[in-house]
Amino acid sequence: MTNKTGPIDGRLPKGVMFNAYPDSIGRNLADTVRLLRRPELEGCFSLFYILPTFFHSDLDRGFSIVDYDFNEELVTAEDIDAIRELGLALKFDLVLNHLSVGSPQFQDLLEHGDESEYRDFFIDWNEFWRGEGEMGSEGHVIPNKEHLDKLFMRKPGLPILDVRFPDGKDRPYWNTFYQKVSYPELSPEDLQEIEGLTYEQAETLSRICTEFLETHGHVDGLDVDRFSCSKDDLVRIVERKRRYLGQMDLNARSEKVWAFYEDTLSKLGQFGARMIRVDAFAYLHKQPGEANFFNKPGTWEYLERLRQIAGRHDLVLLPEIHSAYGHGLHEEVAGEGFPIYDFFLPGLVIDALDRGTNTQLLRWAREIVARGICTINMLGCHDGIPVLDLGGKVVDGVQREGLLSDEEIEAMIGRILDRGGRVKNLYGPDGKKIAYYQVNATFFSALGEDEMKMRLARAIQLFMPGIPQVWYLDLFAGRNDYLAADRGSAGGHKEINRTTLQMDAVEAGLHRILVRDQLRLIRLRNTSAAFDGTLTIHDAEEHELHMTWANDESVASLRANLFDFTFDVTHRDAASGETRLSYR
Repeated sequence: MTNKTGPIDGRLPKGVMFNAYPDSIGRNLADTVRLLRRPELEGCFSLFYILPTFFHSDLDRGFSIVDYDFNEELVTAEDIDAIRELGLALKFDLVLNHLSVGSPQFQDLLEHGDESEYRDFFIDWNEFWRGEGEMGSEGHVIPNKEHLDKLFMRKPGLPILDVRFPDGKDRPYWNTFYQKVSYPELSPEDLQEIEGLTYEQAETLSRICTEFLETHGHVDGLDVDRFSCSKDDLVRIVERKRRYLGQMDLNARSEKVWAFYEDTLSKLGQFGARMIRVDAFAYLHKQPGEANFFNKPGTWEYLERLRQIAGRHDLVLLPEIHSAYGHGLHEEVAGEGFPIYDFFLPGLVIDALDRGTNTQLLRWAREIVARGICTINMLGCHDGIPVLDLGGKVVDGVQREGLLSDEEIEAMIGRILDRGGRVKNLYGPDGKKIAYYQVNATFFSALGEDEMKMRLARAIQLFMPGIPQVWYLDLFAGRNDYLAADRGSAGGHKEINRTTLQMDAVEAGLHRILVRDQLRLIRLRNTSAAFDGTLTIHDAEEHELHMTWANDESVASLRANLFDFTFDVTHRDAASGETRLSYR
């Protein structure tokens, strides 16, 4: 059985990929570079996926980008040079669908309104739906039901943020993901410009107004008749202090947006990027009458245009998408010549190790090989453990099976929750939950903190087709961080698997047998020519795995028992002869 690994377009890099935030280890990226320079990690990694707090951002742990210049608090030019010296190619995120309200483009819109050169850089909700719905009482067009039913929501309610223009009027703009509007505390000095208002009145009014804003979020119903001031003057001052936080959807019908993508990809290439993870791409193409998630052919047209831009900068695009296996979107993306994230592997590995069966895991491995799909796989990551992805889907009235049944998925979720995991759900237009999305836990905790399971899980990942991506916390067998999850706000559940490792914890971790065993296996995967060859999946009992990679005289083989989690790895090449790693 041949694995058609390697680039569809000739530029897909090879090797094992390290994955972390700039401050996941120690205080900043320089501390991570020091770790990667250590002799224990020599030869382990060829790529480094740095998450987007590398850039200026203000929300969602980096995925609300202000601009794509590197964040001087965490990153220096010397760090980037050091990564190049280590021979590591970089992978970065391009958040395709949205940009922070703190971006220069959105701030220009706030300041200049209709006169802003970025007036059409974002999506005016009412203009978008003009003629496709009825105006609601709050000044928002409510799309016709046939349109509304097709909207895929990431949060309850319409995806709108009301933006106050310089003329004092609110305009609703499309906001698929996060938003928050706040007002800093008013001071008497803020109100001193109101003619006729004494300082004592300003003190009282500022306190009353601040309390009203905290309760209601606006001052529309505030009674100011007992004060010597105009309500319009008060509103003007209050709204001038309005602060936004959020991720505003970009208007891909605007050529300015495409010029922005071109400039950004050029910059990332100069930083040393070889691969770009295209985040939230399936939300970018929007059209009345079509779904706002992966509508076709528009999504394909946008991706192809972006691929042409990336090609000019010698970059490979990795579109990131979560969708049920039964929907088949992974097949479509791969069929268009893109590598894909293997979001199926994490759940399949947990299921295989919990139930002692190779059936679904090997079904997926054989499909990757047979279809020639280029994948980037993982165990844990900055997000959760995907579960929605494993299920079936009704497509054109026909039920297409998943990699796991609904009952098997529910049972796996239950086990992970029993081990301390948290759950994130998705919602429909009516605010009701429509599906599990992901379970948040460290991969080690999701396995019941069983070291033998963790070691075998890593071996399975490394013998699967594709580029293995290694989350820093998995490497050090991190446990669920409940304090961080409880401290977090709307996205707090994700912090359970984002613990910052201080340098003393890293030092102690490098002496753990589990960590050293993982590094030994990772180094073999990263350096052996066997993994550039073909993969044979041998017939075996249901509770066993037997997989072999061969490339001329270089051969690597995994034999594992899914009941007791023991396994052997053998490796043979002309230079070093045969070695055997036995874990029992």
